[in-house]
Amino acid sequence: MNRHTRRMLLNIATGVAVAATAVVVFLPAANAAPGTITSNVNVRSGPGTNYAVVDTVRRGTQVDVQQCQGSWCYIAKPGRDGWVSSTYLTAAGGAPVNPQQPGISFGFSTGPNGPSFNIGVGQPQPPVVVRPVPEPSYAEVCFYDRTRFRGDSFCMEPGDSVRNLSDWADRISSIDNADGLSVQVCSESNYRNCRTYTTSASSLGDFDDYIVSIRVR
Repeated sequence: MNRHTRRMLLNIATGVAVAATAVVVFLPAANAAPGTITSNVNVRSGPGTNYAVVDTVRRGTQVDVQQCQGSWCYIAKPGRDGWVSSTYLTAAGGAPVNPQQPGISFGFSTGPNGPSFNIGVGQPQPPVVVRPVPEPSYAEVCFYDRTRFRGDSFCMEPGDSVRNLSDWADRISSIDNADGLSVQVCSESNYRNCRTYTTSASSLGDFDDYIVSIRVR
């Protein structure tokens, strides 16, 4: 093999190695950025309050943000993954998230072909919203397993309902309803034997540790 042929093969091999490295950088599986939850919040099946609640996530939980759409971001975490409002997220190092363009805060944007990362070459482009989504509702009511709004908690928003609280059944002892929502709490599943709260309640009297289903309006 002459010197010219060997040099040409070496250049080809180097080009293949560089291309392989680039493929690793841009693999879809790498589309995740670290984030932190700033307040107890519902996790939903889609990017908007009109989608079902699939889980709740507590303040301080570390999550992987995988994509953003409108003012919502899809997170991966222990338990069910799903969508949360970007209002309840901070980026790496506690940096605030721009709720209008949350993807830029996490280093990527969303377009018609899914999320893509910005790696600092040129100016990042604003994300293309796939479809309009309703603005998130910030009104919520939170439920605590101890009186006077202490202990473990979870929160619900207007339109949320749970027919059977499962692990939270017969545990709720106080309700923080600062937004004055209509909260129907029931001692049986499927919304039977109920009472309604429109204010906060630091203790629940005979409904203490006696709630199995909830509707919020």
